[in-house]
Amino acid sequence: MLRYILFGVFGFFLLASTAWALDLSSAKGSGLVGETPSGYLAVVRSNPEAAKLVQSINAQRKQEYMDIAKRNGIDLKAVEQLAGKKAIEKTPAGQFVQMNGAWVKK
Repeated sequence: MLRYILFGVFGFFLLASTAWALDLSSAKGSGLVGETPSGYLAVVRSNPEAAKLVQSINAQRKQEYMDIAKRNGIDLKAVEQLAGKKAIEKTPAGQFVQMNGAWVKK
């Protein structure tokens, strides 16, 4: 069951990153946004375009996390935490992740 959850989370990130590749990649690469342990993006440096992007992607992520949780009969928080862990692990060097409430350049 955990394997199906992981496949769902990974599949979602592949689709989301493809759909938003240029914008999200640029925002992450320039240090405007970063990944959090909650499974969602957050703004690192205040920027209206980055905030709009984060809001849009997080809404899509939340919907996908809810779908995964429902399909697998598990709590939404568990899916969010697993997704956050995987997103932080996949974040390339030089981009920001949130660790213990502080932004850290990986």
